[in-house]
Amino acid sequence: MARVGLSGRAKQRPSRPRRALVGLSGFSEADRDLLMRARDVRCHAYAPYSHFGVGAAVLTKSGAVHTGTNMENASYGLTLCAETSALLQSVAAGDFCVESIAIVGGPLDGGKGNGAVVTPCGRCRQLILEAAQVAAIDTRVLSSNSDLSKVLVFPISSLIPHAFGPKNLKRP
Repeated sequence: MARVGLSGRAKQRPSRPRRALVGLSGFSEADRDLLMRARDVRCHAYAPYSHFGVGAAVLTKSGAVHTGTNMENASYGLTLCAETSALLQSVAAGDFCVESIAIVGGPLDGGKGNGAVVTPCGRCRQLILEAAQVAAIDTRVLSSNSDLSKVLVFPISSLIPHAFGPKNLKRP
């Protein structure tokens, strides 16, 4: 759809990058490993209320992989996401230059919803953006369903455009 600019001429809306839905075979060995590690840690999720487990694996510039899983709480607002958990593992290891993060999720009991790709919530997008700005990388986000048959890849900048982050707090 075209927009009309101040000059009266039609301006083309910038096209958004396409996000192809692909299986594991379309990825590098490193990406497949990251996705499988996120899938594997997912089984350790503490999700007694939703029974929805999420695993995350972070790949840093050093080549290290840090994993995490979600931990629910009876006071739902205190629940921790897998992405947060994996990012904190990276920080705790002193290895916070995050190149990629893989997120895998779905029902722990194999029930309805296994086919849906899980993407990070808004809070997690903000935390991933923080890591990206610290590392000066447009961190890649690999989002998948629980059996890794569908994977979407996004740069974090497309998941949280016009974001507020560390760059906004820099003083001249």
